[in-house]
Amino acid sequence: MSAVCRDCARTYDAVPGNECPACGGTRFFAHPELFDLEIAHIDCDAFYASVEKCDNPDIRGKPVIVGGGRRGVVSACCYIARIYGIRSAMPMFKALAACPDAVVIRPDMEKYRRVGHQVRELMQSVTPLVEPISIDEAFLDLSGTRKLHHGAPAVTLVKLAKRIEDEIGINVSVGLSFNKFLAKLSSDLDKPRGFAAVGRAEAVEFLAEKPVGILWGVGRALRTKLERDGISKVGDLHKYEERELVARYGAIGTRLKRFSEAKDVRSVDPESIAKSISAETTFEDDVGDTDALRVTLWGLSEKVARRLGRAGYACDGVQLKLKAADFKTITRSRKLSGPTKLADEIYKAAEALLAGEADGKKLYRLIGVGAERLLPAEDADQPDLADPDRGKRVRVADAIDAVRNKFGDGAIGKGRGFKG
Repeated sequence: MSAVCRDCARTYDAVPGNECPACGGTRFFAHPELFDLEIAHIDCDAFYASVEKCDNPDIRGKPVIVGGGRRGVVSACCYIARIYGIRSAMPMFKALAACPDAVVIRPDMEKYRRVGHQVRELMQSVTPLVEPISIDEAFLDLSGTRKLHHGAPAVTLVKLAKRIEDEIGINVSVGLSFNKFLAKLSSDLDKPRGFAAVGRAEAVEFLAEKPVGILWGVGRALRTKLERDGISKVGDLHKYEERELVARYGAIGTRLKRFSEAKDVRSVDPESIAKSISAETTFEDDVGDTDALRVTLWGLSEKVARRLGRAGYACDGVQLKLKAADFKTITRSRKLSGPTKLADEIYKAAEALLAGEADGKKLYRLIGVGAERLLPAEDADQPDLADPDRGKRVRVADAIDAVRNKFGDGAIGKGRGFKG
């Protein structure tokens, strides 16, 4: 069975004992199809918390929670904190009750994006076929890279993981397979700092005993429905023809059948874009005052507009998100008259949605705004006879962005960002 040393990337026909003869390392990965698999999924381990620990060595051995204040939720946490039962999206007061000694750090999204970009650049140094899934994970297609890197994709990935550790200071887990679905599953098998693979010969059997909820696209509602119908494991889907699953569950029935048979025809698409760009905030105390909500909404709209501009996108829709004092979440969406990247256009749509929900009496603990249906930025804010001032607003927005890019986001703001 082929093996690779995960410390020096030396390859062997089999694991050569407890230590690598070349470097003395003890971390090996062996698999019968090790040198034949070319699709990978790389996931940064406990990314936000890892970045904070890299910045501050004093907290490296401590439980770390990244999240927002007394009324916020856990955005992320390190593996030490997870031992205490802390999980993402857990209310902060519950997390601190479970682990009172945890180090709590406010999220710094700009820093995380910067580090995420550094990781992505290292990924792109080994293959141009990198499809980002989020700030801290991506698919890679290493087909045709053997001659370039003088080795199989598995060896290239071992070297890449080590470069990320050495040059950036965070750990990653690598999943390797022959399609995206299985590569993503593989990266979760050996966390943290893991390396795992699922090959062609074992794939169907590997999946058969797994809970049906591991299939991409199976959320809580569909999983409950499947289990109610006697389909609790992936292998249970083998009893049905694709047409039967489509008749029972709709179009997703095709995906269920194909994934259960370890089939995934999706390619790694470096041009794949995010479906939305959003920003939200959790209040320290519940807020019902509509003016205060509007002020916060304007700041979030500006933040979304900045993120759109920096990512090279415009949007054709806006979503408002509110979380009430009883934790009930409300989302409302509106299609725009045309693509925009202007904060005031995003705000105008979000404010109209807010007017339908906020009456000065209802209390909210969170508000957020999202830009939906993303398009290339060059399609945005075209001249419109019905809106003769649009060109002026675009120039003003560009000027404000130029000042912020030079002096920081807090260097300039509009009056509506302050409550009167």
